[in-house]
Amino acid sequence: MNQLKIKQGRLVDTIHHTAQWGASGVWGSHPTETGVRRLALGDEDKKVRDWLVEEARLLGCEVKVDAVGNIFAIYPGKDNLQPPTGMGSHLDTQPTGGRYDGIYGVLSGLEVLRTMKDNNYVPNYPVALVDWTNEEGARFPVNTIASAVWAGLQTKEYAYDLESIYDTDRVTFGGELSRIGYKGETDASHVTNPLAAHFEIHIEQGPILEEENKKIGIVTGVQGYSWNRVIIKGIACHAGTTPMKSRADALEMAAKMILKGIEIAEGHGGQATIGTMSVEPSSINVIPERVEFSFDARHHEDAILKQIVEEAEAAFTAIGAYGKNGSKPLPVEFTNTMTSHSVKFDTNNIRTVKQAALALFKAEDVKEIISGAGHDSCNTSRVIPTSMIFIPSKNGISHNPEEYSSPEDVENGFKVLLETIIRYDQQRKEQSI
Repeated sequence: MNQLKIKQGRLVDTIHHTAQWGASGVWGSHPTETGVRRLALGDEDKKVRDWLVEEARLLGCEVKVDAVGNIFAIYPGKDNLQPPTGMGSHLDTQPTGGRYDGIYGVLSGLEVLRTMKDNNYVPNYPVALVDWTNEEGARFPVNTIASAVWAGLQTKEYAYDLESIYDTDRVTFGGELSRIGYKGETDASHVTNPLAAHFEIHIEQGPILEEENKKIGIVTGVQGYSWNRVIIKGIACHAGTTPMKSRADALEMAAKMILKGIEIAEGHGGQATIGTMSVEPSSINVIPERVEFSFDARHHEDAILKQIVEEAEAAFTAIGAYGKNGSKPLPVEFTNTMTSHSVKFDTNNIRTVKQAALALFKAEDVKEIISGAGHDSCNTSRVIPTSMIFIPSKNGISHNPEEYSSPEDVENGFKVLLETIIRYDQQRKEQSI
């Protein structure tokens, strides 16, 4: 275990300090005391970015901003000709966000650099703290877009053309980058601006660690997901004059499909969520003639995820074809709108995190876990060794002003990240000899 002295409480204080930028968070139409509303590339995001850049420069970091606004704060090492070891997450939030999602990862990385500076510690290789742009995809509706561009999975032109869904006037990702001064000159590319590896610490955003009384989650991968749009077409009729046996009720069929879809996912050890639904004509005394709903399916194995979706599509089609008592079949459209394949993190990175965690905590306090949510690490994992660290989330709540991790959990996770970065840096040195 490393012998660097840590300044207790500074990280927690920094988390609350930075919440001032976006502190007028709202839940519904109500202001909150703990929420943060800091949408990507807005004025509040600019303020927290400016603060981060200044803090990094005070530590002696070289700060680079790439063409899609990703900030790289590079703390120097003994051999600065080699790519830095990366630590990254994001500072943007959901419209109804809290103080920890993504923010904790960036500020923990900053605390690693502060701790190195406090102890006059010089790593063998540079260490880069990265703030990835628009991870949430809340204002510009493609999540993790900037890390995707850096990883070569998407083009910067595509990112620039994304339009805000929260502004009255036409506002684009590229335009806002320019407006707030964060369309940088560094290439948004892992080839020309490389990292040796990427480690991301994050709140779990789920209940597993808390329910099992674990202190640290060693993230081995991220489950895949499939987003689908389902449309059922029935016949609008009078709710009082049409007998039940004679109906072509699109909503009744949708209800059967939803229950069946959830049953299929659960049967395969996966998850299914119906997050959106529209009903037409949406009148209290008219039988619905058209229903559209989303079907979000998830599993950590791509083959099983594919099976869940295929079985759901077949079941929905059969339900529509049977209709009411085998009569009045209803047409069903099942369309895939997006698929994100599962991610398996680098085995050496996972091992390094596990060694770091076990140097600080008992084995029964640590758990290997699969992330249920996507992160920028999903994109970095396509091109460099990557892994993640989780800490418990109170009641599993996230994307909500009540999002919370205790000061003890915050400090525990930071210590694991610090130990991980130092161990990985030493491994790089040993392997180069």
